[in-house]
Formats: sequence, C-alpha cells, structure tokens
Amino acid sequence: MSPFFAMSLLFGLMLGQTASLCAPSEYTIHVEKRECAYCLAINTTICAGFCMTRDSNGKKLLLKSALSQNVCTYKEMLYRTALIPGCPHHTVPYYSYPVALSCKCGKCNTDYSDCVRERVRTDYCTKPQKLCEL
Repeated sequence: MSPFFAMSLLFGLMLGQTASLCAPSEYTIHVEKRECAYCLAINTTICAGFCMTRDSNGKKLLLKSALSQNVCTYKEMLYRTALIPGCPHHTVPYYSYPVALSCKCGKCNTDYSDCVRERVRTDYCTKPQKLCEL
C-alpha cells in the first residue's frame, strides 16, 4: 500500500468522524384526512444523510444500550401547523409537522422521530391535491 493511499484513507476516516453528511434536506409530505376533500402537499425540511457508525465485534459481551448506532436526527427544529382544505365543520382541519433547522448525528429519539427502517409512505395522495403556501 502506497504512503499516499494510506494517508488519504486515514484522513478520510478522520474527516468522516468530524464532518458527517447529515444536514437539513427538502422534503414534501402529503397529508390527507378521510373526512376532508383534499390532500395537502407540504414542503418542509427533514434531517437526512450519512452518520459514521461502528459495529462492535463483541456484541455478546456488551450491554444492549452500548450497541445503539448513530442516525441523522434533529438538533434544532420547530413545528408549523397547516390547514387541510375541504374539511367539514366537525373535523379538526389542522396538521402539525416538524421543520428541521439543524441536524446532528446521535441516538434516535422516538419522541419526535421515526426510528424504524420501514416508514409510512407519505409521498402520494388519493384525493385532489392542494399545495401548502406558507
């Protein structure tokens, strides 16, 4: 292995630890309620990207809490509320959603994040679509 390749590999590993590719990313959520006439397309930002993680070879020797891996998650966020159009008066027509202001690599917090691999698909509408204007 050449010295240049070894130094490049070492530098890449060190840089990967300090400069992950976890950042706010544009995302469109499609929201609809059974009682309402329209589907609402909401443009927001979510945390997405790569976080450096290591898998331990000694899994059987470590506590389960020591085996958690880092994910790209919210560092700072705020919630916004949108009005779903075409809802009858007896239905609550509001939908609150997170907006990522900044992101970090860390443990997944189930209070505000979906931490499982399979997620509910939110990239389609079954009703006529309206765009959320903020």
